[in-house]
Amino acid sequence: MQAFDTNETLLTPDAEDFLPLNGTDYLELYVSNAKQAAHYFQTAFGFQPLAHAGLETGLKDRESYVLVQDKVRLVLTSPLKGGTDIGRHIDQHGDGVRVIALWVDDATAAFEETTRRGAKPFMQPTREEDEHGYIVRSGIHTYGDTVHIFVERSGYTGMFMPGFTEWNPHYRPKPVGLKYVDHMVGNVGWNEMNEWVNFYANIMGFKQLISFDDKDISTDYTALMSKVMSNGNGRIKFPINEPAEGKKKSQVEEYLDFYGGSGVQHIAVATDNIVETVMALRDRGVEFLKVPDTYYDDLLDRVGNIDEEIETLRPLGILVDRDEEGYLLQLFTKPICPRPTLFFEIIQRKGAKSFGKGNFKALFEAIEREQELRGTL
Repeated sequence: MQAFDTNETLLTPDAEDFLPLNGTDYLELYVSNAKQAAHYFQTAFGFQPLAHAGLETGLKDRESYVLVQDKVRLVLTSPLKGGTDIGRHIDQHGDGVRVIALWVDDATAAFEETTRRGAKPFMQPTREEDEHGYIVRSGIHTYGDTVHIFVERSGYTGMFMPGFTEWNPHYRPKPVGLKYVDHMVGNVGWNEMNEWVNFYANIMGFKQLISFDDKDISTDYTALMSKVMSNGNGRIKFPINEPAEGKKKSQVEEYLDFYGGSGVQHIAVATDNIVETVMALRDRGVEFLKVPDTYYDDLLDRVGNIDEEIETLRPLGILVDRDEEGYLLQLFTKPICPRPTLFFEIIQRKGAKSFGKGNFKALFEAIEREQELRGTL
């Protein structure tokens, strides 16, 4: 079984890490049509087919497709009949992230430690077996209807987990260079950011990496606040956003309205060559936010010398920011669902550990232009 971790290290914990996390194991999205969503992620994002579960594997209420690209695993799940919890989740939220699964050495210990510290149980430690061995999973609730599943898979040699069979279709578009999950952003309600910051600090042992207030993240019309939480080894990073007062409705407010509560706003996926990745995605129909051309006029004055040519970045709309450690390049898709909720970020880090603070104003103005077109600003 391939280990899906990352090599990034951001933090050195002050004390023993009581909840060691090896990386992101998988992300499960509840979607209205898993078969079509799987085709989309194959075609547009270059994910490769891995495994399938449904009627053929004995499930009567749901169907799941598992796709993989390097260290990123997506599970796309749809209900097979009415009246299910999955269907109710989709009815309230639309397509969105239900499960952020975290790879651990001991799923039972992870569950016991987090629930002892106050986490609401979602899934008791459960051993699942087949001819390839066993895994243990457990889970807790987090913001909104999002849950964390702890996955222990050292005793398993199969392709994904028990209950799934190999999915080996003829259709296999090439990958686009996506490597691993860099971070995942959660949007929460008014005055709830600190509640969830404390949840990750007290229950999961995370540290606050950085914070942004409404002076950092604002335009002439909208604002929000954000704090970035990271686990002990820095492999898991969760920025938490909440709305802030502005003249018009912010992107977080729009998200909360259409998602029907708190949830995952975007998934940031790393690449080693953002230019090639973005060109491939664009050619496959993925749409990106676009900043004004003037953004690039003084770019080098703001960020200093970079390896890339400005005239290569400009037509693609790729943003650049620098911190004390280096620089990063990033670009954001438009929402990938009918509701203006979930989107992806493509990010390439060249030393930088930050999150593109210097791009906030340009980025949020681009989001506001999309909101204005939707009539939701």
